[in-house]
Amino acid sequence: MNGSVVGSGPVGSGAVGLEARVGALLDEALALYRDSPRAVSWLRGHRARFAEPVRVAVAGGHGTGKSTLVSALVGEELTAPPTATAWYRDGARPAAWVGAHEVPVVRRDDGVRVEAGGAERVVVEWPARSLRDLVLVDTRPDAPVELVFGEADAVLHLTRHVRDEDLERLRAGHDHPIARAAPVTTLLVLARADEIGGGRIDALSSAKQIARRCRRDPAVRGLCQDAVAFAGLLAVASRTLRDEEFAALGALSGLARAELDGHLLSADRFAGEDFPVALGASARQRLLDRLGLFGVRLCTTLIRQGFDTRVKLTGQLAQRSGLGELREAIGAHLTERRGALKARSALLGLDVVLRAEPRPGSVGLLGALERVVAGAHDFRELRLLAALAGGRVSLPGELGEEATRLVGGAGTGAAARLGAEEQGLSGRELRHLLLDVLGRWREHAASPVLDNAQRRAAGVVVRSCEGVLVERGGVAG
Repeated sequence: MNGSVVGSGPVGSGAVGLEARVGALLDEALALYRDSPRAVSWLRGHRARFAEPVRVAVAGGHGTGKSTLVSALVGEELTAPPTATAWYRDGARPAAWVGAHEVPVVRRDDGVRVEAGGAERVVVEWPARSLRDLVLVDTRPDAPVELVFGEADAVLHLTRHVRDEDLERLRAGHDHPIARAAPVTTLLVLARADEIGGGRIDALSSAKQIARRCRRDPAVRGLCQDAVAFAGLLAVASRTLRDEEFAALGALSGLARAELDGHLLSADRFAGEDFPVALGASARQRLLDRLGLFGVRLCTTLIRQGFDTRVKLTGQLAQRSGLGELREAIGAHLTERRGALKARSALLGLDVVLRAEPRPGSVGLLGALERVVAGAHDFRELRLLAALAGGRVSLPGELGEEATRLVGGAGTGAAARLGAEEQGLSGRELRHLLLDVLGRWREHAASPVLDNAQRRAAGVVVRSCEGVLVERGGVAG
């Protein structure tokens, strides 16, 4: 194997086992297609992806804030050419390439710019902890759905409001037998949440309520693992706010509300000449560019409420922007599922070759591929999560919520599956709790009260619990 994963998937050894099986299929295909340079290049590319972090495509239409989201996750205001699909990876130093040629990365007053002209693809390396587990792919708004979902292991789909075209794109991303059998982990991001309701001061609360409704909407929940409200400008500012910007906000908050509020009704009035504090027009325009009018209102309100240091203020911005929820969703649904997502991408790539260039021996490989897709427990978990979220399988009472958690819907660690992350249980206590849960779900799997689909779902939960028990040194039988 080119890489292995520790602790990803339902069982530490199980995820590596899936990767090993898929890697063996790729090796067989490489031998079968050794006389086809195009197929060999394609298969080797997918083989090499096992050693990479999870590839996450950031997708969405014009003005949804894709680059802003990338900047918030990386912790730096980064700008690549608008013509390019920009790939962001962890690196020892800031650097960027177009093909084999390194291009300038320049820091300016408005952030860091990659000077790559009209390049269509640029690879940016940046030293950031958040990029150790992710490769972020900032896609062009006009990128075809099959390209976005084909090159990525998972997708963050950004939209201001969930519309029919958003649902159509998400459905198209699942329009493949393997994609349906092993649903891609897609997160829906309600971007620019601060603009909800005309940018009222309660806009972020309203946006989070809309995200909760999206999670419950049958038309949405079967197409994504989670929905998160996100205010990009606030999130970026929470990580990059400068001392002079905080000082300017402090000066604004020192004004009486009655004196300031009239100037916060529109961007033109805020940036105009008639302003009641000695703060130049260029500084005010910079605040607008960085925070938006809503962000300026929020920051001045927070400073008046006692968040009167830069550290206190940026902490509030991070919390209110949805950045924390987004990171948690990425961790629970993407990075902790690395092994399964990598294997799924490789199977999709292998399927392309086997169907595009059929030859003696490819039928057997295709059958082996289908058996892996049908039999891998990692994929069974993903299918059950999608079925529970989409309402195709329902369990009585609180069993549906518990099943979602036990198959990794809130994280794949033992404590997360058991809902015990906040309890600080010892390993022995976790094991006893797990045994109790396993016993209950074995009863559900054999219960005559449940229908066949519900008992099959319970069986998947049982297998997940058994896997965690084995991983922790217990006996599942």
